[in-house]
Amino acid sequence: MNILVADDEKNICESLKWLLGREGHQVETCNSGEEAVEIARTRNFDIAFLDVMMGEMSGIEALKEILGIQPALIVFMISGNADIATAVQATKLGAYDFMEKPLNPDKVILELKKIKEQSVIRDRMKELEKLVDLDHQMLGETLVMRELRKTIEQAAPSDGRILIYGENGSGKELVAREIHYKSLRKKGPFVQLNCAAFPKDLIESELFGYEKGAFTGAARQKIGLIESAEGGTLLLDEVGDMPLETQVKLLRVLQENEFFRLGGTRPIKFNVRIISATNKDLLKEIEQERFREDLYFRLNVVPITVPPLKDRVQDIPILAKHFMRIYSVRNGKKDKEISPSAIAELMLYPWPGNIRELRNTIERLAIMNPSDIIEAADIQTALGDISVREKEIEIKNVSLKLSLKQQMMDFEKRVLMDAHSKYKGNVSKIAKVLDTDRANLHKKLKKYGIKD
Repeated sequence: MNILVADDEKNICESLKWLLGREGHQVETCNSGEEAVEIARTRNFDIAFLDVMMGEMSGIEALKEILGIQPALIVFMISGNADIATAVQATKLGAYDFMEKPLNPDKVILELKKIKEQSVIRDRMKELEKLVDLDHQMLGETLVMRELRKTIEQAAPSDGRILIYGENGSGKELVAREIHYKSLRKKGPFVQLNCAAFPKDLIESELFGYEKGAFTGAARQKIGLIESAEGGTLLLDEVGDMPLETQVKLLRVLQENEFFRLGGTRPIKFNVRIISATNKDLLKEIEQERFREDLYFRLNVVPITVPPLKDRVQDIPILAKHFMRIYSVRNGKKDKEISPSAIAELMLYPWPGNIRELRNTIERLAIMNPSDIIEAADIQTALGDISVREKEIEIKNVSLKLSLKQQMMDFEKRVLMDAHSKYKGNVSKIAKVLDTDRANLHKKLKKYGIKD
């Protein structure tokens, strides 16, 4: 670390310089408060040792000046005859600690080691916070993502229950977190329960908690997730997989706004916003009597649909570079560059696993690819046999002898035909989904002989 020592006793300065230098620190010394202030104006330090009594400018006065210049500086005040009042004054002004002369070398070294360890922990915490921020960013500039953000902005400030629909890996949890952080409950906890991850005899104890002795093995009281989320948000992920028996109890809890711990006799009121998420068609689940209709209406106050990655292909370059940055930060490495040809490969793949699959693919490339640049061949290797991928995205009978222009036209025609079929010729809907204007769409449909 860079250390400043200011003391009008030269032997103190020389002794500290030798001691701290032996530990690998860079030490600069001076013999007055005025000098210490001037040095602090031109060079940054991690730690300073200031003598209390130094000529015209005392150590206390120098402390005020120096902390005005370098507010984060850790300052030890040192003195051979200072009283408690001086020590208290120095601490109030921002001094880290007070040391009496003669200085104990072992104590000085121990204090610096503690500060260094704390600094390492703080730096690591900053890195982790940076990763958390990166992890929770919802990226994308396609029309469907702009509409999703608009819906979140409208729904988040209310306390209405929200039901999020989306395929596996599409980012339902991320949307739920975004709603939480944009809500009035953002300072409260965000808690989640994966309803598909627990057998039916355990999910209720996770959700409601239990009292000591409620069942065999209940050796102590357990707080449930509803209670843990007090003042915040509870995400019921994969709610379509919740057992019917639990659905009945949850419905009653939502109606009464209170619950009982398993084995408990006292109702517990709660103040929690419920967000649910599912990859299932709950209306079909209701038809097949696997999901309660009354619970569905309780949860589905504000429905939100998260688009699959195949419906937001233009977001893939942003997402891929974002994930590469995350894994570079996490592994302490320089960002790998993703070449334009590699991006094109990523955009051709159908991504049945959605964002999760893209993220895992980028992580694999970040870890296993030795090159600083990810090329198209690396993507092909990571995603598997190219012919399988071409079959999945229905690129059929495309000859490598065709020009790039012809292949692009063929691809454009297929996209328009699929959209025309899917939306039953509704030009307004097709234009909105493909993020293009109606006049241009009419021209394209006429060009390719697709009726509109």
